[in-house]
Amino acid sequence: MKILVTGGLGFIGSHTVVALLNEGFEVVIIDNLSNSSISVLEGIASISNQTPEFCKLDLKDKALVSNFFEEHSDIKGIIHFAASKAVGESVEEPLLYYENNINTLVYILQEMKKRELTNFIFSSSCTVYGQADELPITENAPVKKAESPYGNTKQIGEEILNDFAKANDIFKAISLRYFNPIGAHPSAEIGELPIGTPQNLIPYITQTAAGIREELSVFGDDYPTEDGTCIRDYIHVMDLAEAHVVALKRLLEDKNKKNYEVFNLGTGKGNSVLEVINTFEKVSHQKLAYKIVGRREGDIMSAFADTTKANSDLGWTARFNIEDALASAWKWQQNQ
Repeated sequence: MKILVTGGLGFIGSHTVVALLNEGFEVVIIDNLSNSSISVLEGIASISNQTPEFCKLDLKDKALVSNFFEEHSDIKGIIHFAASKAVGESVEEPLLYYENNINTLVYILQEMKKRELTNFIFSSSCTVYGQADELPITENAPVKKAESPYGNTKQIGEEILNDFAKANDIFKAISLRYFNPIGAHPSAEIGELPIGTPQNLIPYITQTAAGIREELSVFGDDYPTEDGTCIRDYIHVMDLAEAHVVALKRLLEDKNKKNYEVFNLGTGKGNSVLEVINTFEKVSHQKLAYKIVGRREGDIMSAFADTTKANSDLGWTARFNIEDALASAWKWQQNQ
């Protein structure tokens, strides 16, 4: 059974490709390599002993998207990761984000409609909740006005899917709202490979420990949390990859209750930035150079998931803890 994975050489995409191959799926990857490396394909092949079909393609080119689907008429499901994701960059270049994250989704859905394809999984984000009124955050929490164009593209993407599902009975889709993915495959063959300066906490931590970065900046220690730093729900990328396979099977086996569903993916536990630093130092035996600086615009105080719905409806539960995830991230960094 052939599954298309867009952005399949990215951080979460590559781990999901491995999980799919391990479950016996045939995978074809689309990636334009704008924020990934072709070397990731070698890592996937090394882990799985299979080399998935790879197509270098920019999904912003509508004609190329149409040609791709013409040539791959046997696709049974799509997992859509391909998107720009740096919050700061999205503020500076909003049109780039709207074009890349919205147009590409529409072009894929148009091809699905034309060819009566179904089974679509959308890579969404807990950013749609903003600073939630209640913690932990359930799927029923209100979607708040986005803090950035990036966040807005995730909200708009979900709205497009919801509207399309209402208008097309055969279309089935699931939006997976990730909390904070971290870690790497235990083989250290694939992991988080940021291009340029890392935008996320964990690669900045591991690069600082490795001497690539001089020191880590902790943005604010005056939040109303136990140690004054922001709290997030850090989920191991291997758990996240497994959740995509489970969600895909839900669609393929027609177990979905509605033709559009939303699930939170997290651990259900929050860790502060200082807790993450201390845990990293413990598992890596490295002393981390860091400094406290002012708050960063757009950062919310605290976010962690209520995973009850994913646990019960998907039958999925995160298996790894923060120590496992940080140890794997450090092993990956040392392998670079």
